[in-house]
Amino acid sequence: MSLPTVVERIVDRLKVKVYENRSMLGRAAGLDCAAHMRELLDKQEQVRMIFAAAPSQNEFLETLVKESDIDWSRVTTFHMDEYIGLDSDAPQRFGIFLKLRLFDLVHPAEVHLIQSSNSPEEECRRYSEIIADEPIDIVCMGIGENGHIAFNDPPVADFNDPDLMKTVELDEVCRQQQVNDGCFESMDLVPTHALTLTIPALMRGKRLFCMVPGNTKKDAVQRTLKDEMSIACPSTILRQHEDCTLYTDTAAYGEPES
Repeated sequence: MSLPTVVERIVDRLKVKVYENRSMLGRAAGLDCAAHMRELLDKQEQVRMIFAAAPSQNEFLETLVKESDIDWSRVTTFHMDEYIGLDSDAPQRFGIFLKLRLFDLVHPAEVHLIQSSNSPEEECRRYSEIIADEPIDIVCMGIGENGHIAFNDPPVADFNDPDLMKTVELDEVCRQQQVNDGCFESMDLVPTHALTLTIPALMRGKRLFCMVPGNTKKDAVQRTLKDEMSIACPSTILRQHEDCTLYTDTAAYGEPES
């Protein structure tokens, strides 16, 4: 089933699909991702996937869960970032977000959660080794209000980062977004540091699905498509990936030109 788009275009290498609303965006992306998973599972033994944890991913994840014919017993899953300093059972933890909305519902073969209670150096080493063990087939992601991908905010983003995971200090725009998204009641409750996969770790995924709905992301979407590629807007690097699709809606993209 193909949902109607408002706009389809290509910017450099980045494929852009604009839908009327976030519900259609999430469903279209979920159906496309499910179809790609089936294609891969028809020709290889396992599929390795990295997921983002954010409200922007809700409709996408809901659609993916409903595709009941996917053989998740051959899927290995990761997530791309995690706060440092939250209690292990804090609902804002990204691992818990994905367990509730995906992992506990589809039961992948393996679920690799970032253990931010470990020392940052040890966890970066451990998780990087698992990520690097085999190729990453699919990355399911979003873009932050400041253009971040994962927690690679402009002050810490590096297109040529030598590491696959690192510890970062979150910038104020990023932390305020967590309040805007309803994840925390106030800025002082948002952790200041996190573990994140780096930009090269995300870019090594063979296929990227990037879901970015809502008017709070309008500036980020426009900058992603129009700005010079630089760490001032880290998501501009997506225009260089060989197989990335940006799924957005008219609230984030703006109304198409007549």
